[in-house]
Amino acid sequence: MKVRKKPIVVEAVQWDGTNFDEVKELDKSSHNKEYRKIFHMKNNLKIRTIEGDMMAVLGDWIIRGVKGELYPCKPDVFDKTYDIVKEKLIKKEERKNV
Repeated sequence: MKVRKKPIVVEAVQWDGTNFDEVKELDKSSHNKEYRKIFHMKNNLKIRTIEGDMMAVLGDWIIRGVKGELYPCKPDVFDKTYDIVKEKLIKKEERKNV
């Protein structure tokens, strides 16, 4: 059986080594406080996830999932899995969920 992943809109930030404040904002806006832990370690980020601690290196995307959890994603996987959504479309999508 083949299945398709449901289309959802999530927030993501690409880690470039200088935007820790932006990543922290993604974490602060998470509603799931149980897993809210990001640690800056030189050029890497250690992220406490549902599956355990994960490392994000330069270029990785940090994604906030549907339950508010944060996790890193490699750029090649991100490119195959996600499309960048324009802000107008996000607001339209949010209206559908209300």
